[in-house]
Parts: sequence; structure tokens; C-alpha cells
Amino acid sequence: MPDNHHQSYDHYIKALMDISQAVTSDLFLEDVFKLIVMVVAKVTGVDICSLWLVDENSNPPKIRLKATQAIEPEYMIDRSLNLDEGVVGYVISTQKPLVIPDVLQCEIFKEKEMARKLGLVSMVGVPLQGKKEKIIGVLNCFTSVPHEFSKTDINLLTTVANQAAVAILNTELIINTKIIEEELKARKKIERAKEIIMERQSLNGDDAYRWIRKRSMDSRKTMLEVAEAILLSNELY
Repeated sequence: MPDNHHQSYDHYIKALMDISQAVTSDLFLEDVFKLIVMVVAKVTGVDICSLWLVDENSNPPKIRLKATQAIEPEYMIDRSLNLDEGVVGYVISTQKPLVIPDVLQCEIFKEKEMARKLGLVSMVGVPLQGKKEKIIGVLNCFTSVPHEFSKTDINLLTTVANQAAVAILNTELIINTKIIEEELKARKKIERAKEIIMERQSLNGDDAYRWIRKRSMDSRKTMLEVAEAILLSNELY
């Protein structure tokens, strides 16, 4: 890419491997986002790489800025666009890469103040394609000098972006699975604690549950913490 039109495919293969490793690691989702933009910026030589993801939990859905490797943290706070708004909205709606020779001359580019401040000129935005060709976000790459992104550049970036989509989706799946597992463990502990309270205080199941919940509220601790204390006390006596 910039200043190196003959960049080796090895760099992109390394990028794919680095992103793939995130799936099998213990990284949090935010760490995966940061890893993606850092790896892409490094192997492409662009000045700024940013990652936007669709938030379907919003009503209506939004696309939110999740990571960038070279912008002040303040810029990251609650940056969001509608799905049909700006460059990222265009990439999502068309499901195709978008190349902009000069962002300051592009009508749909919304971040002109940021571009002037950072001296950004050219950019390419590529969609992150998940399962069943669903677009889950956009990867933007910026240069500080005029640059013509070649078809090869775009194809390689698209490959990396799709691998990033896989990493994100798989990490979300792993995290959600862990959350479910923790919730099941918590329920089992609370149920066991309820049985202990039923036996100790001759209460029925509903009253024992209410007893634990009241103790939780009075002590400002979670029901799980109260349940664990009950289980511990039962082991000691």
C-alpha cells in the first residue's frame, strides 16, 4: 500500500494468523477490536485504521466506532451513525468496498473536522462479512498523502476484514457461552443455598428464596455472594 506497491503477501498472511489466534485466546472482545486495527494498520502501512460494528441492540440499529489505533480516546466516546449515514453506512448498504481519493471533497464523509486535524487524505472502507454474507461492520483505512488503492489492495483488505469478522463473531460466541455457564453455576449455588435455608429455618422454597433476596438487598451484595456465604457457613458447621 502507501510507499510500497510490492508489499509481500506474507504480511497479510501474518495478519490473518494474528487475528485468527485471537479466537483461541482469552482476549476480551475489546482487545480483539484493538488487535484487528493494530494488525491491519501495521501490515498495510496506513496512518489510521478504524473499526465500526453494527449494533443491532439499538432501536433503530446503529453502527458504532469500536476501535482505532491512532486517535485520541475522547474521539471514541459514543461515536455512532445510522445504518444509512456516512461512509460506513454507504459500505454497509452497498455491501461493497468504497475508495475515496480525498475525504475532504467527499460529501458523504462525516468526519471532516477529524480529517483536517489529523491531516487525512485518501481512504478505503471495506465491509466485514460474517456468516451467510451478513455485513457486521466496516473497516476503514486512511492515508495522510494522496493514495490510489489498487484492486489488489482492496482484495487483500477484504480478506483480512472477513477474517476479522470471523474472529469477532467467534469471540462473541465464546463470551456468551461463558456467561451462560456462569449463570448456570450461580443458579445451582443459589438453589443449594435455598435448600440449606429451608432446612435451617423450616421454610418452604419460595420463602427461602425471598429470605436470600432480602439478605442480598440489606447487605448490598448479590444473591450469588449471599448464596456462597451460606454454602461456606454450611461447610464450616
